[in-house]
Amino acid sequence: MSEESERPDAGGESTLTVLLAGGVNLAIAIMKAVAGIITGSGAMLSEAAHSVADTFTEILLLTALRRSGRPADVMHPFGYGKERYFWSLLAAVSIFASGATFALYEGFSTVFGEPAEQTSPLVGYIVLALAFAMESVSWTQAFRQVRRGAAEQNRTIWRFLRYIDDPAPKTVFLEDSAALIGLVLAFLGLFLHQVTGSSLYDGLASILIGLLLATVAYILGRTNLRLLIGRQADLTIVRGVREHLADAAEIETVVDLQTMLLGTDQILVCARVDFDDALGAAEVERACVRLASELHERFSDVTEVFIEPVPRNDPGLRAAVLARYGDIAKRYGR
Repeated sequence: MSEESERPDAGGESTLTVLLAGGVNLAIAIMKAVAGIITGSGAMLSEAAHSVADTFTEILLLTALRRSGRPADVMHPFGYGKERYFWSLLAAVSIFASGATFALYEGFSTVFGEPAEQTSPLVGYIVLALAFAMESVSWTQAFRQVRRGAAEQNRTIWRFLRYIDDPAPKTVFLEDSAALIGLVLAFLGLFLHQVTGSSLYDGLASILIGLLLATVAYILGRTNLRLLIGRQADLTIVRGVREHLADAAEIETVVDLQTMLLGTDQILVCARVDFDDALGAAEVERACVRLASELHERFSDVTEVFIEPVPRNDPGLRAAVLARYGDIAKRYGR
């Protein structure tokens, strides 16, 4: 969401990332399930459930990308951008429901149940190696998209992921990262089971995979919850909008500024400003139209702008602003 930047079609790249991840996860899920049945490995079956959950997640993300792109209509004048966050939230729930819970169940059943014999571990190793190679392809695409976005915003990757307004690349990147870690855990469980003859390690690997998936599901769920509730725009854009309005010759003071993400790359700006008292009504109207146009041009993500003339010394408005933000004048040096 950088200022005055030319960016590639983020929606198209997100679709490519999701499609690639979905195809890879479906193939891997089948391989893991077959290997889990042959080897009798609980960790391998947990990884199969992990890949099934990831595949279902990609379906939900594709639904999110498709439905959130619908144009605004009478019933939804600001568009359907937030629907992307709803389906992405369901994707996070699916990771927990179909992945984490099965892995935890399989792990505890293996640890506290009857000892299980291991058969044909070589099959498991081959499948894990193939899965790691295939998963790396999907992870690389997700990482490239995340790294490119972070570079455009001049941020570290982790800070970019924290404030990203498109949940698709974050979801794929985190789930693919978890998948690679899960494969390593499954390998360790399979190997230690083979070396020691104890299925305890296989069960512990399953439990760790379940906890890993639960953690990823929580992070993604929290991210989409905040976006659904209505998160403010990136602070860099908020400061830029405030400075642009404050520098306008017609405006004495920016009394209040509210922003909200309406969807990916869609920002609503609501500003209450104190205009120069010498201006007439027609001049104020022209200034509002011009400033809205300038904000659209300067910040490509700003899609809706509302500017309301207000007196700066209104006690009720000032109290509301102070309650929400504190002393803005001190925060922004104005």
